[in-house]
Amino acid sequence: MSISIKIANYIERASWIRKMFEEGARLRAERGAENIFDFTIGNPSTEPPASLQQELLKLAQQPVPGMHRYMSNAGYEETRQAVADHISKNASQQIEANHVIMTCGAGGGLNVVLKTILNPGEEVIILTPYFVEYMFYIDNHGGTAETVATDPETFQLDVAAIEAAIGPNTRAIIINSPNNPTGVIYPAETLQAFGEMLARREQELGRTLFVISDEPYARLAYEGQSVPCIFNHIKNSVIVTSHSKDLALPGERIGYLAANPAMDGVEQFMGGAIFCNRVLGFVNAPALMQRLVTNLQEESVDINAYQEKRDLLYDHLTGLGFKMVKPQGGFYFFPESPLEDDVAFAQLAQKHNILVVPGRGFGAPGYFRIAYCVEREMIERSLPAWDKLAKEAGLP
Repeated sequence: MSISIKIANYIERASWIRKMFEEGARLRAERGAENIFDFTIGNPSTEPPASLQQELLKLAQQPVPGMHRYMSNAGYEETRQAVADHISKNASQQIEANHVIMTCGAGGGLNVVLKTILNPGEEVIILTPYFVEYMFYIDNHGGTAETVATDPETFQLDVAAIEAAIGPNTRAIIINSPNNPTGVIYPAETLQAFGEMLARREQELGRTLFVISDEPYARLAYEGQSVPCIFNHIKNSVIVTSHSKDLALPGERIGYLAANPAMDGVEQFMGGAIFCNRVLGFVNAPALMQRLVTNLQEESVDINAYQEKRDLLYDHLTGLGFKMVKPQGGFYFFPESPLEDDVAFAQLAQKHNILVVPGRGFGAPGYFRIAYCVEREMIERSLPAWDKLAKEAGLP
């Protein structure tokens, strides 16, 4: 075998989203692209806001001398300050540039945080359903993943279950709000109860318990909702996010991490994270992208367009009998599978040219994920196929 046994096993476990995405490519070639309804991957069809194009044009026409050279491993001071000012608008205290590190997307940021805090064999709690890469990021840095289920009816945090899972070897908990794949937002009162429980357990265990809040969908919240700032509720917390979704820049790999100024030993944490950003091979976040997003911290893609897509597909699918929690943010549905075997249901969906991801890819068998960040026109064309699928799957 030319690769390690562990990586071979991980490829098999991690392949559901990509496997279905690649199946879509095969089916498009076989049946025609216009006949395939691909809801597999969170790759926004939305274009970045016009303000980003304006910033890019300005930089192209009036380049800053040295704009492509190395900078501090943490990123440009002005970019970090712009991020800090944005976070501060919802935080109970002022965030400064020295609390922020620009990263190669949220994935890069998560790896930096985990590399910084984990000792070999320490546990990180992740909540099901979860973004599958969390497992591998934790393993990258010698940790072990401990899964805890969210509430089965609402997918909200089960604070008591999290507390029961915390032991002497627990180092961190990763939360994701709005959640991929369920679209739920964790409300302030739940986060407050979560924070109070963690403070009590830290006292009992005599060790810091970090909360890593993964927030790439935080600006995609519907009906005027907002995602509570984790810093207001949990002392030892870190925000990790990217502009992949809110500015529709997934291929540019630009994001950041921000540490709560109240964190125990925050200066040491930031020093460690800056070091890890370098030695993990990221070195620094892309220079051009940092300059572009500096003045776009209050910008976002059109949330109303996502909400219209959500409502169109949600109303149709629930009318057919599919059961799901209505997303409060992000751009995913996570319905119950009408068949006990979610893989079998995904295969049945393919028969009707619909591509979805089985729930077991997110640690939750019996469900499936739909990414509705596609063109509205495709959603509309897919509705008759959903009708046929629902009928064959036995929905009333």
